[in-house]
Amino acid sequence: MIYDKLPVVFLSALAAEKKDSTNRIIAEYILSHQDEIQNLSIKELAAQCHVGTGSLSRFVRDIGLNDFAELKVLLNDTSYRFEKAGENIIDEQADHISSAVRQALSSLNREKILRLCRDIHDYEHVYACGMLKAQNAATDLQVDLRMLGKQIQTNVAYADQMEHILQAGRKDLIIIFSYTGSYFEYRSLRNLEKQLALPKIWMICGTDKNLPSLINDCVRFASDGSQRSHPYQLEAVESVIVQEYARLQ
Repeated sequence: MIYDKLPVVFLSALAAEKKDSTNRIIAEYILSHQDEIQNLSIKELAAQCHVGTGSLSRFVRDIGLNDFAELKVLLNDTSYRFEKAGENIIDEQADHISSAVRQALSSLNREKILRLCRDIHDYEHVYACGMLKAQNAATDLQVDLRMLGKQIQTNVAYADQMEHILQAGRKDLIIIFSYTGSYFEYRSLRNLEKQLALPKIWMICGTDKNLPSLINDCVRFASDGSQRSHPYQLEAVESVIVQEYARLQ
């Protein structure tokens, strides 16, 4: 994974919650005081956040964790990593992004793209999603397809995405943008494969690793696996999907 589970679920919650919501207050406090609260009990942490223990328990469930014990494990195990450019930031970034986009697009299997576009056209209910920066590609897909007359849905928060996916049926198409193919690894896979037997699920990813059996098909692209590459590669692939879809109109 490029990002550990804790920042993914917390930052996803922050992006989706209203400014003064209880969940946002809890998430902001924990992210700002991670080193200070690793050994606190649920009662002590709730007091620090100025909420009740029930609110803290609901927050834990809302962000997709099983219980407070899992949150404590993540607080102790999480590390934060950021890839820095060199001294000549502008030129280096331009070269890196250009190379990454070219690498991704030149490796695409056009027949896979066309099959995905046909599914987007044929399915009445289409839902696109991704975590953090990958969600930008899902939102781009929603906007671009709307301009072509195709309405699809998306949500920002990971917990909301999982709820939507778990409620999907046979008439639903799910498109997941996941640079590392690890989208479902942030949620326990226990019973998921049985629950997700109904919708058709496509994944857009930059990895050749084996994906969960609940993924029906996949558009893969070549990638160096870096933090700096992945948003640009995913959005470039999204643009190709939309261009191919437009050709089908």
